[in-house]
Amino acid sequence: MLLDHLTQLLGDKNRLCVAFSGGLDSTVLLHALVQLRASSMPHLQLRAVHVNHGLSAHAQRWTESCREQCECWQVDFLALSVTVDARAGGVEAAARGARYQALDGNLQAGETLLTAQHLNDQCETFLLALKRGSGPAGLSSMSASAMLGAHPLLRPLLYVEREKLEDYARLHQLDWVEDDSNQNSRFDRNFLRLEVLPLLYQRWPHFVAATARSASLCAEQESLLDELLQEELEQLIDEKGSLSIAGLQPLSLPRRFALIRRWLATQGAKMPARDQLQRIWDEVATSREDAGPQLRLGENSIRRFRQRLYVLRPMQSLKETVLDWAGDKPLNLPDGLGTLTLDNSAQQGQWVRKPYANETLSVRFHASGDLHIVGRDRSRQIKKLWQELNVPPWERERIPLIFYNEKPIAAAGLFITHEALTQGPQEASWTLLWKTESE
Repeated sequence: MLLDHLTQLLGDKNRLCVAFSGGLDSTVLLHALVQLRASSMPHLQLRAVHVNHGLSAHAQRWTESCREQCECWQVDFLALSVTVDARAGGVEAAARGARYQALDGNLQAGETLLTAQHLNDQCETFLLALKRGSGPAGLSSMSASAMLGAHPLLRPLLYVEREKLEDYARLHQLDWVEDDSNQNSRFDRNFLRLEVLPLLYQRWPHFVAATARSASLCAEQESLLDELLQEELEQLIDEKGSLSIAGLQPLSLPRRFALIRRWLATQGAKMPARDQLQRIWDEVATSREDAGPQLRLGENSIRRFRQRLYVLRPMQSLKETVLDWAGDKPLNLPDGLGTLTLDNSAQQGQWVRKPYANETLSVRFHASGDLHIVGRDRSRQIKKLWQELNVPPWERERIPLIFYNEKPIAAAGLFITHEALTQGPQEASWTLLWKTESE
């Protein structure tokens, strides 16, 4: 039965990576895939990745047990170690985040990741979401298929009860590791599993299937809302991914919040609680005109500029950064800002004169005072220039500025000053090209 289920679910996917903890669930999943490879799907390419969270004194022994099992089953094995920072939302959430980040970073081209969550896990996830006061999006819990970065993620056991997995393990005489922390009721999921759910299952034997059905119905409702709101959302988002405040203003509160949630999802941001949605609107979107409001949302922040909302990732301060540069090779910029190139033959970019013999070239990210840029009849304070050029405040110290000695002569991609102009056709010049990592 399990093998037939896997065969149907996998379809034409034949490069599989199993998140292998060594516990019952992932052991059953990996064994079933090994059985498929030995019978009806000899073309399967199997790999197992084990993540050591370093949270147990037995962690290294579990890693070696997983390695030995994979050697026995002739499955390629990779062990990864991660550091869990429990300050970010507690141990369980931090461990999960670190695990998926490690898995995402080690998947190979064309691979599909398989994880072993089962029906009882789904029931626990639903109840934890209920405890948090989640809406339909949170109550939809886990999906059977998703994406992890650029790779498909499948949960092939999501509709299989743990009891069935135990039956399979006994039938095939499988051994697995037992995580001692699973018996610690201090963790919310364990409390449900050990103290609460046994009583519910005893009273209502079909409770686990019923909660899974509710989760599925919530997921359907969310999918329908996605479909109904997609066109409107696209009209509110610009090419930079920012969201129009004016477009949200006349909408009802439920519709506005639904659109903000979906916009945050497109930006890869953490889903907000309801009170955070209200704060995004009250404290950021509609705060006074002269304010520079922002709200932290997980690692990101929500900011406003020119009546639009932006999701900003953590950014390194570059105000004091000075990069000396000869200009003969591309310059890698800090904090993922891409590269700068000075070229004699480039067809794109900004033409600037080459530095004189008594001038040194540097790249900085902060300037002050007045600048006289080409195309303007007089000098302007650089703060005013940023405003006129529609540059948000948080980007103003992330734009590479070319300095000759202490004079700024160009802002990459935006302007050059009169000091950057050649004095005649014989004076040497080159083109400045800024290539960001997204290009």
